[in-house]
Amino acid sequence: MRKVIVSASVEYPILIGRGLLQQTGAEIAKRICPCKAAVITDTTVERLYAEQVESSLLEAGFSICRFAFPAGEGSKNIGTLSDILEFLAEEEMTRQDIIVALGGGVTGDMAGFAAAVYQRGIRFVQVPTTFLAAVDSSVGGKTAIDLKAGKNMAGAFYQPHLVLCDVDTLDTLSEETFADGIAETLKYGVIGDADLFQKTASGDFKKDLEEIIETCVKMKRDIVMEDEFDTGLRQLLNLGHTLGHAIEKRSGFTLSHGHAVAIGMHLIAKVAEEKGLAETGLAAAIQKALENNNLPVSTSYTAEEIAEGVLKDKKRRGGEISFVFPTKIGHCEIVKIPVNEVTELVRKALI
Repeated sequence: MRKVIVSASVEYPILIGRGLLQQTGAEIAKRICPCKAAVITDTTVERLYAEQVESSLLEAGFSICRFAFPAGEGSKNIGTLSDILEFLAEEEMTRQDIIVALGGGVTGDMAGFAAAVYQRGIRFVQVPTTFLAAVDSSVGGKTAIDLKAGKNMAGAFYQPHLVLCDVDTLDTLSEETFADGIAETLKYGVIGDADLFQKTASGDFKKDLEEIIETCVKMKRDIVMEDEFDTGLRQLLNLGHTLGHAIEKRSGFTLSHGHAVAIGMHLIAKVAEEKGLAETGLAAAIQKALENNNLPVSTSYTAEEIAEGVLKDKKRRGGEISFVFPTKIGHCEIVKIPVNEVTELVRKALI
């Protein structure tokens, strides 16, 4: 088992290994005295893993309750959040109890947000079951829901007390869902680890999943510890996300987050080359890596359609929006773009 320690506003471990679901209760009990645990999950993960996790919690002395919502990004809204909060109240959960977020990024985001606001904050544990959640969203304390205006528009910075990543859960993912995590892994490679990029780009890395997850979460750990509240360095983690979120939202969330980020990452690399900020051939290298892993690199949406979503992005500050431009594999820069230049930037990306 691998262990990574995050020292942010809360210090907590990230445990990575196989067979960890059966140890969920024991690992939580090492850090939190047995109490009532609300397992928050979606209907897909509920069928696969809820009973296993709950048995482990019961064996460790926790009492349990469960809330499951319909799987998918479409549930990541204020209505589902309200249902979760009402459920917690009906179950008479207190600030001495815990939430266990069992699932992918949607579950972790919503359960974490609920933990942040219920009774002004109760403890929660992340148990990611997707590759994307394992390498990225379960770590760092960003929690959120989507609003009609855009993705992740309401949320809170709220750190978990433990992240428990059982790599065995990744074996049940569809190729498409697993590829969402590949997009985020390639993102980490482009941001700061050329070796990670090359290993992932080859498409032949599944034998090294524990090592790859550890590499990604260590990178995120280091960034979060320096900039927990996303005012500077942490914005590097948005590589591909500004355009990707706009594309994802425009699709009505029929396009998954990782696939949208893949498109966004390739498009912004093209712009970086066009602006002379990036090495020649960077966009082609990113495109090849994405295509090797069955990820998309283009979209049929127009510049105007994408720009409309970009201009509503939460990274907008007054008359500017921050974009992350890759300059070479392993290095990126944050550049502020005036809002009146966004449509033209997107137009160049689509050429």
